Amino acid sequence: MADVKKVATRDSYGAALAELGKENDDLIVFDADLAGATKTGTFKKAFPDRHYNCGIAEGNMIAVAAGAAAMGLVPFASSFAMFAAGRAFEQVRNSIGYPHLNVKIGATHGGISVGEDGASHQCCEDFALMRSIPGMVVMSPADDVEAKAAVKAAYEHQGPVYLRFGRLAVPVFHDEANFQFEIGKGEVLQDGSDVAIIANGLMVNEAIEAGKALAEVGISARVINLCTIKPLDEEMVLKAAKECGKVITCEEHSVIGGLGEAVCALLSEECPTPVRRIGVNDEFGHSGPAAALLKQFGLSAEHIVEVAKDFCGK
Repeated sequence: MADVKKVATRDSYGAALAELGKENDDLIVFDADLAGATKTGTFKKAFPDRHYNCGIAEGNMIAVAAGAAAMGLVPFASSFAMFAAGRAFEQVRNSIGYPHLNVKIGATHGGISVGEDGASHQCCEDFALMRSIPGMVVMSPADDVEAKAAVKAAYEHQGPVYLRFGRLAVPVFHDEANFQFEIGKGEVLQDGSDVAIIANGLMVNEAIEAGKALAEVGISARVINLCTIKPLDEEMVLKAAKECGKVITCEEHSVIGGLGEAVCALLSEECPTPVRRIGVNDEFGHSGPAAALLKQFGLSAEHIVEVAKDFCGK
């Protein structure tokens, strides 16, 4: 059997920007001296006059992007998630969120899978930070196909958008020819009735593999991909909770403030349902190989299976 194609979503981001740039002269890109790592260098190569290196000054980059948006341009401002969401939070909040400007933040290197760069760069708080800003759309695509579609959707959306991309190459499971993407809409990848597994980012593929393994032990798992954390696909989440009776959320983010809490907040008000949250617990990461770290922190199909079996009493 042929090997599964793997692509890092940061590569998808750079490719999507370059493709969109061909047809949209108002699209410009700002980077904080990381064009090689964020892959905005792909856009720079194609459109050198529309790519601006703002240096290692992320707050300033966000402010410049806000100014460009106020002029009618559509800027994508890019850096590592730790710096785009963390270091520049005040500027994102006050210069983009408050005036509701049409700036897109392309944040790469999110989560534990940054690997050897260690805790200082392993941003597991960005969903929480960006969700807290009124009017901010927050997305974490699962593979190459979805990442490219999310970038296009972000460009077409009027208002601020935060996109999180990964450093680690992940399996491509979507069929580009048949894939349709809409901000705020999830997708059911596998139907089931015993437990609903809701995931985003690289955890979606782990959820898919867990769903297959659970079927072999008699547990029917519904696997849902929620790329958009805000606005949440409330209809899909509520339907899954009502029909499955149990929900597991999976994210490469702290269990505090991310997808799990968004799902729990909805269910606690609309449809009280038992939930187990899989993510990074109240702790920092550390340096190490990405694959090993993901397993250590329980961000794996094997751990999802263990949690689901315990949850379902099998």
